[in-house]
Amino acid sequence: MAGAKALLLLLLCAAATTLLTPPPAAAADDGLTKIKLYWHDVLAGKSPTAIRIAQAASSNSSSTFFGAVVAIDDPLTTTPAVTGSAKSKDEVGRAQGTYTFADQTTFGLLMNMNFVFTAGDYKGSSLSIYGRNEVLSAVREMGIVGGAGKFRMARGYVEARTMDSGNSGETVVEYTVYVKTAASA
Repeated sequence: MAGAKALLLLLLCAAATTLLTPPPAAAADDGLTKIKLYWHDVLAGKSPTAIRIAQAASSNSSSTFFGAVVAIDDPLTTTPAVTGSAKSKDEVGRAQGTYTFADQTTFGLLMNMNFVFTAGDYKGSSLSIYGRNEVLSAVREMGIVGGAGKFRMARGYVEARTMDSGNSGETVVEYTVYVKTAASA
């Protein structure tokens, strides 16, 4: 009888331990924030948001514009609709920084930009993005190397997919942001 009680007590302790131990974090609840944005690079018209600021002597004769540097202050919106030069009603921020044509054999850009949120849930916050963007690839991935505001101590990555290649003078790229902050790590 004492052995049966001890066995029952042991089973109850094991069950309680199993019930009180938190399950491993699920992918959907691991502190990862996912945001979908549309980046609008306006190269033409009355109010371009991307302007070439430097280039090598050979940049224009290069098939990949190797050596050219472009400064950007591009709108970030919640829909892919072309914005033109007018501020879009769904604008939630700006992509500010530079991209450099850094590959001599393909359109490979070095992206160095901040996503600065000016509206919505992340207003006043920013994400710092840095990495290679081989623009002719269907999906490109770049790193999130930091952030501020709600994104302080951020880490993660973005996936870029071109939606409109600029026939209208505006290139639209869908950015899916996957980010963790220190508070969610």
